[in-house]
Amino acid sequence: MTSIVPAEATGTRAKTSGPVVGTASGGPARTAPAALAPRARLLPSMAAVYRAQLSRARVARIPLLFVATFQSIGIMVLMRGVVDGGAEARAVVAGSSVLVVAFVALNLLAQYFGRLRADGGLDHYATLPVPPAAVVLGAAGAYASFTVPGTIVTAVTGSVLFGLPMTHLWVLVAVIPLSGAALSGLGAALGLLAPRQELATLLGQLGMSAALLLGVLPAERLPGPVGWARDLLPSTYGVEALARSFDAHPDWAVVALDLAVCAAVGVLSLAVATWAYRRAAVR
Repeated sequence: MTSIVPAEATGTRAKTSGPVVGTASGGPARTAPAALAPRARLLPSMAAVYRAQLSRARVARIPLLFVATFQSIGIMVLMRGVVDGGAEARAVVAGSSVLVVAFVALNLLAQYFGRLRADGGLDHYATLPVPPAAVVLGAAGAYASFTVPGTIVTAVTGSVLFGLPMTHLWVLVAVIPLSGAALSGLGAALGLLAPRQELATLLGQLGMSAALLLGVLPAERLPGPVGWARDLLPSTYGVEALARSFDAHPDWAVVALDLAVCAAVGVLSLAVATWAYRRAAVR
């Protein structure tokens, strides 16, 4: 038979989770509050957001990726009637390939963050112990990764359609992530800075249209002021790098310079998107 004896009778004390602190007046001891858990680190947090966004996009974005790929291939088929080959054909194929990235990474990400802000979804992320950069980088990386199949299919189809060599299509390994980072950062910033969800959708559509008109059309066919706007578009340098890779003997120094500029623009745009996230999350 088991007997129940009060703790005071046995001369023992109940264990506490924190250190015991005595009072100045000699009164009963109190327990100090336990320390909070350390804030999550950037890379593990970014990886968790990336996996969550990629699994969601795998279901919801497949039809839109098909539309983006079909749209780019359709543009190349139309341009085939007016472009015979040479530098213009290289520009059309490169611009159409990067357009797939713009459709998903810029247009859809702007809509996603605009809807997230309008529906209060940012409050959920704000309560998580993760750095703001992890949310932006994880979502941007997931949307950019989702464009890989469509971009490769578009580039291969365009090479066959215009008779371009596919020897150096491995450049896509650098073009897709760098262009994706630049366009994802721009799309996230547009969605987070837009005061209304409808305006975020409009800005995303306008950005994709700019990537279409300024990226697919050959640079020498554009008027002077429009050409300056083309130089400001983040995806331009990815398009230039991919277009140069179709040459028989590419100038790899110039290709590397275009990719370096694209990387710098990507870092800048992602930094702006992170700032926009912090600004939107505290409101």
